[in-house]
Amino acid sequence: MTRLLAACGLALAAACLSERPRPGPPLLSIVLDSDTVRSTTPNDTLRGTVRVEDSDGLDSIWMQVDTARAGADALFETAYRNRFRFAIRAGIPAGTLPVKVEARDLVGFRSQLDTFVTVVPP
Repeated sequence: MTRLLAACGLALAAACLSERPRPGPPLLSIVLDSDTVRSTTPNDTLRGTVRVEDSDGLDSIWMQVDTARAGADALFETAYRNRFRFAIRAGIPAGTLPVKVEARDLVGFRSQLDTFVTVVPP
């Protein structure tokens, strides 16, 4: 009987120590084809790939470059990957241009990833 109790105690202790999945915000990544753009006419284009993962399932993904914003419905998938293309408006002064990716999962957790590209003179 004591061996059975000891075995049950060990099993319970092992179950408490094992790693369990925890709910959390979506994981975001962005890969830019180039980290520099030109503010010229005709417009330059920022291209790349956005990836989002969440074990709870994804609701929505948004991306913003300068003042242009686009969104996508992730259809409750656990992973989303897509190419993007944003036109860079003419007349932006040399410097940096913000790039932002946001995502919301089905539980309601949100994530945001901010980066930038460098605007170079024509």
